[in-house]
Amino acid sequence: MSCGNAHETDCSEVLGHLYEYLDNEMSDDACTKFRQHFEECHPCLEKYGLEQAVKKLVKRCCGSDDVPTDLRSKVMMRIEMIRAGESSAAEPAS
Repeated sequence: MSCGNAHETDCSEVLGHLYEYLDNEMSDDACTKFRQHFEECHPCLEKYGLEQAVKKLVKRCCGSDDVPTDLRSKVMMRIEMIRAGESSAAEPAS
């Protein structure tokens, strides 16, 4: 997803770290770069808005459910495995 314009922070970087931004798990400098990107890039802003709405809906509907303590680490490990696989697939073979 991209608006077709060049940005200081690439759309793929913004979308790849969107949940870190939504969860306030980024440095202040990174957050500033992302906010600037959203001001310049309407498609990324729309994606951010959609993901933010989904996150709020899940919190509202499931916010009081007890979550197993190891669930987050399992989910994060799976996300990293998927990302590593996508990175490997994108690299040209030697």
